Amino acid sequence: MIKIGIIGSGSWATALAKLTLNNTNHINWYVRKQEDCDYFKEYKNNPRYLSSIEFNTDNITFYNSIVDCIRNSNLIILAIPSAFLHESFKEITEDDLKNKTIISAIKGIIPEHNLIVGEYLNKIYQVPLENIGVITGPCHAEEVALEKLSYLTIASIDTKKAKVLSDLLNCRYLKSSVSDDIYGTEYSAVIKNIIALAGGICHGLGYGDNFLAVLVSNAIQEIKRFVDAVHPINRDINASAYLGDLIVTSYSQFSRNRMFGNMLGKGYSIKQAQLEMNMIAEGYFAVKCVYEINKKYKVHMPITNAVYNIVYQNKDVRKEIVNLSNLLS
Repeated sequence: MIKIGIIGSGSWATALAKLTLNNTNHINWYVRKQEDCDYFKEYKNNPRYLSSIEFNTDNITFYNSIVDCIRNSNLIILAIPSAFLHESFKEITEDDLKNKTIISAIKGIIPEHNLIVGEYLNKIYQVPLENIGVITGPCHAEEVALEKLSYLTIASIDTKKAKVLSDLLNCRYLKSSVSDDIYGTEYSAVIKNIIALAGGICHGLGYGDNFLAVLVSNAIQEIKRFVDAVHPINRDINASAYLGDLIVTSYSQFSRNRMFGNMLGKGYSIKQAQLEMNMIAEGYFAVKCVYEINKKYKVHMPITNAVYNIVYQNKDVRKEIVNLSNLLS
């Protein structure tokens, strides 16, 4: 029997809880703060994110212990920011994850190890690759809450396991497909956040849609070069899991990475932007990790390099984007 455990209580975790409950009558849900668990039980909605979604809490067992939630689940969906995963897992053991299917909906890199989530689980906790999966877009949690037609790709080396989750998520307003490209989909989901951050910076500086179109078309080539170097298999980079996810994150009003970049383009400091957003922009952490990983592969990544220079080297924002514009075609 499938026992679903959702780890995290942000907007994406909340949207995934809504989706899974369309096709199953019970989930376990790790919500870190006890007061949030209490609020959920009393008011039937998340007090912090996507509060318009109303839950039948009789179908949910809430945990504020991540260990207990994982131990009582066998299909685990990770939906917490990548920067917090390593600390959150400090009490988790290899045995806790043994014989369990673990799906990453994180779209980030673990900063302490410079590893995507699948690699982290495999190398640190010895989770077999066939027990690891990835959920990727194009899909914003806010549109799931509004029940607008959306699409997801579930990737796993074991496509039968991916199909199980795909069937659990499919509903009137959500269609999902299956892939075996766990490396390409996950790295692509990470890098598109960096690109969205770049797009936001350009928008904040006053660049228009014409330039953003050029940026995005160059970006998908940058993503292809990188994922082909890291994991060279036959993949269609123009599929929705890659290009579609890149487009929605680069253009959408719901994109927190674009929002974060827009603030930097308008002159906010990193700290000011983080405080104003009060949400995690994965691209901030991802760009440093990808920059470091690329020292091994030496892929031509001008957009990633420009964002890294702005965010971590304190380079002049306008000069960096001007220099970048001369490298695009």
